[in-house]
Amino acid sequence: MNDTPRSSEDEEQDEVDLLALRPDINDQDVEVEVFDAVRVLSANPVTPVRLTGTDDFAFRCHKGVSCWNRCCHGADITMTPMDILRLSGRLGVRPAEFLAQYTVPAIFDKADLPVAKLKMAGDDGKGACPFVGDEGCGVYEDRPVTCRYYPLGMASVKMKDMDGLEDFFFLVKEPHCQGHADPQEMTVGAFRDQQGTIPYERVNRGWVDILMKMSSWKVLGGPGGKAPTQQTKRMFFMATTDVDAFRRFVFETKFLNTYEIDATSIEEIKTDDVALLQLGFDWLKTVLFNEPTILLKEQVLQSAIAKARTELGAS
Repeated sequence: MNDTPRSSEDEEQDEVDLLALRPDINDQDVEVEVFDAVRVLSANPVTPVRLTGTDDFAFRCHKGVSCWNRCCHGADITMTPMDILRLSGRLGVRPAEFLAQYTVPAIFDKADLPVAKLKMAGDDGKGACPFVGDEGCGVYEDRPVTCRYYPLGMASVKMKDMDGLEDFFFLVKEPHCQGHADPQEMTVGAFRDQQGTIPYERVNRGWVDILMKMSSWKVLGGPGGKAPTQQTKRMFFMATTDVDAFRRFVFETKFLNTYEIDATSIEEIKTDDVALLQLGFDWLKTVLFNEPTILLKEQVLQSAIAKARTELGAS
């Protein structure tokens, strides 16, 4: 018996190895929606009509509108991974500092996974966004994707027997918002182009996929019939919000000795935060759902299989 004390990194790596061998559970009959861009303020602000990219709607927000900046108070804004990178860069800080100063921790209830929400002023969180002023948004070019989408919401939904996710859009009409009274019309697709949402969607897709899958798992009782452990939640939060912490995890633990990562990618993720996010999403899909997005090295796989067999009492 080995009496050498085990470090937290050893325990973390053990959990990664075991998670990577978890069998799949069939969730194709589960229907779950993940709403990706909704400000929750009024009791029922959502117009219950599905919109596609070619559908028109009327809306225009400008400084002359009587509700100017009202939507920037008490907003419930979940920060996506790309939001955190863009705003950190805009403010000249690293993600950990941004998270500590401008966000509050929260749980994405449908998936039971941790996320960061933008911190509003006031003890009750009903005050102003930290970036809004009399002239409007002070970080407009790097504003969160939820703000870019407003007054639209985007939903990703997986119906029975669907292979992938289907995105659709819906209109959010809050009582205070006068932008809907403007006659200017445009299609959903044109609005997305104008607001610059597509680059955000492209980077955030892996994160949405994980939330979607975990929402399905939650309906079934969680991976392997269990809710996500605190260790799993910490890994998810690290990989999706703090690229510096995840980079240290990749380069300072057994990660690169465990997974098949090519040399070009290793060099890229040393400096490219977006590429590192994508690696994080792929890694989470592997350890959470046993998806072959990242492969275990052969010797690690064989060792983990042998260990699992021993623990199960197999010969």
